[in-house]
Amino acid sequence: MVKNVVIIGGGWAGCAASITAKKAGANVILIERTDMLLGLGNVGGIMRNNGRFTAAEENINLGAYELFEITDRFSRHVNINFPGHEHASLYDVTKIEPEVKKLLNDLDIEIMTKKRAVDVIMDINKIKGIVLDDESVVYGDVFIETTGSTGPMGNCLKYGNGCSMCILRCPTFGPRISISQKAGIRDLMGQKDDGTYGAFSGSCKLNKDSLSEEIRTELNEKGVVILPVPKENVNMDKLSKKVCQQYALKEYAENIILLDTGHAKMMTSFYPLDELRKIKGLENARYEDPYSGGIGNSVRYLSMAPRGNTMKVKGIDNLFCGGEKAGLFVGHTEAITTGSLAGHNSVRLIKGEKLLELPRTLAVGDIIAHANEMLETKEGIRRRYTFAGSNYFERMKTLKLYTTDKDAIKERVKNTALYMIYDKNIM
Repeated sequence: MVKNVVIIGGGWAGCAASITAKKAGANVILIERTDMLLGLGNVGGIMRNNGRFTAAEENINLGAYELFEITDRFSRHVNINFPGHEHASLYDVTKIEPEVKKLLNDLDIEIMTKKRAVDVIMDINKIKGIVLDDESVVYGDVFIETTGSTGPMGNCLKYGNGCSMCILRCPTFGPRISISQKAGIRDLMGQKDDGTYGAFSGSCKLNKDSLSEEIRTELNEKGVVILPVPKENVNMDKLSKKVCQQYALKEYAENIILLDTGHAKMMTSFYPLDELRKIKGLENARYEDPYSGGIGNSVRYLSMAPRGNTMKVKGIDNLFCGGEKAGLFVGHTEAITTGSLAGHNSVRLIKGEKLLELPRTLAVGDIIAHANEMLETKEGIRRRYTFAGSNYFERMKTLKLYTTDKDAIKERVKNTALYMIYDKNIM
């Protein structure tokens, strides 16, 4: 009998979970409330910087290679360096989403866009179905929540500077709903250093055509442009409010750092437009995402589910999670890491097999376990966890997990006896 895995949220984590669940042998339904997959991945674009190189190669050798093949293929720049980061790849955010959607369609994954999950049907501690905003119900055997932790509008107003009109487009498609909370599990909320909740997304996107020809040319050729901020506008305090602590370095307060991801990705949460236009070459600058990037940005880490290291949500028998829903993770690679494990384990649960925990001899296993441990501490709830920088990248180096040697990484995965585990049909 065919078993259904239902995934709620079509960002990088949801797409990754869809792929590994499908390859493991389940029928997969992916529900996305907007008209596009990838969510914040449509305005992100940074891959393989610092420890993300190691994590990408570990995932590839575990069998979760498809999405990395696409981001590599659509990279506008590879092996570039910018402050605090080395050997980064920048994928083209204007081209990536249709290619991912094509992949999922080719795998015969059912994609339901413009369908917003609003409630659950429960049977004691099991979810039986997901209620959509049109009152229809999607039934399944196992469910994976990858709805993220951003917004909705009320949270951006309460914890930020209001709706910034970001790529998630809550006014159009409706607010994100926490499935775990609807199922009776109290969500966790991340904090900033001062104990207040949430954190601003760490970058804005400028329309590249609105920049000077000199800046456009350098950005297209080199992938990165660094412009000094006038001394009177340098504000170190804003660094503590960013989600992306790997970019919370003084260089990001003292300079405007632009990266070429198809748009001009500006590595600051927001910047007053009048002040931005005083900088040479940005006199005509215009925000592409969020549209109100002169005032604020989306607020994240307001909805995380308590979970084990198998990505199973605590207290619900058949619910897994991935991406930011699974903890204080930052980045596409981190979302693919957690989503891939959740998807694979959803089928193990259907089969009644022991759920997989990735070993801590792998960076992808260690970050899942370490971030979970840290959520139990006052200090840990105020940190963010990414292969790309800040505390976790330092931990990777201390544990000798960080390397860019592809052969060494492949051997490391083979030594765990999990080589290409995600590529196997276990049904």
